[in-house]
Amino acid sequence: MPETVHYGDHASQYVEAWLPDGAPVGVAVLVHGGWWRGRFDLHLMDALCADLSTRGWIAWNLEFRRTEGADGGWPVTLQDVVSGIAALDRCPVPVGGLPVFGVGHSAGGHLAVLAATERMLPAVVALAPVTDLSRCASEQLGEDGVLAFIGSGEPEDPQLRDASPLYRLPIGRPQLVVHGDADDRVPIAHSRDYTAAALAAGDPVEFLDLPGADHFVVIDPEHASWQRVCQWARANASPPPS
Repeated sequence: MPETVHYGDHASQYVEAWLPDGAPVGVAVLVHGGWWRGRFDLHLMDALCADLSTRGWIAWNLEFRRTEGADGGWPVTLQDVVSGIAALDRCPVPVGGLPVFGVGHSAGGHLAVLAATERMLPAVVALAPVTDLSRCASEQLGEDGVLAFIGSGEPEDPQLRDASPLYRLPIGRPQLVVHGDADDRVPIAHSRDYTAAALAAGDPVEFLDLPGADHFVVIDPEHASWQRVCQWARANASPPPS
């Protein structure tokens, strides 16, 4: 069973650490999706955590303040993710010198990439990520989850760009973007455009296009794409900069 580590006083400021049976090969920081809403939680990533721990990784599954009663939103939610990653020094087993990578799904992909821009993650896997909040707002994706997250009713709010990975490029970190072309929650065009912009900015980015895959296949460890993610992580994870 995972061990709980608190990184703050709020009920949502904690991590579930899934530990491997033997010596860890590295740390995977997981950030769940759900359009930053309070009704979705870290258990969305449980299956991936279980798989990663059997592969020898410490799965550091982050919870954080969200909208809808969890006191989150922009920029509090990102600050929690940064703090939760910094709390790796409280891990039940030593992690110093181990390679680290982040993996985030949907809105969690948004947060994981932003954490990399804050120099908290040396490599990131973004699974069907939210990368352009202004575009998501104008397309009314996630039942207007973006505007609730930003705390604004205006699609033209400049904070939407400030909070978007697309407008923070280059981030200078290896990234693997994985997206299904049957995704009706975050259209694959968002990831295709983000990847093209990241490559143009000089970032080391790979894109894995999954024909026929929906928004949730990417968090199924039984799907063939997950094996590719694990291979990429082995090759690209590295110790965080001191």
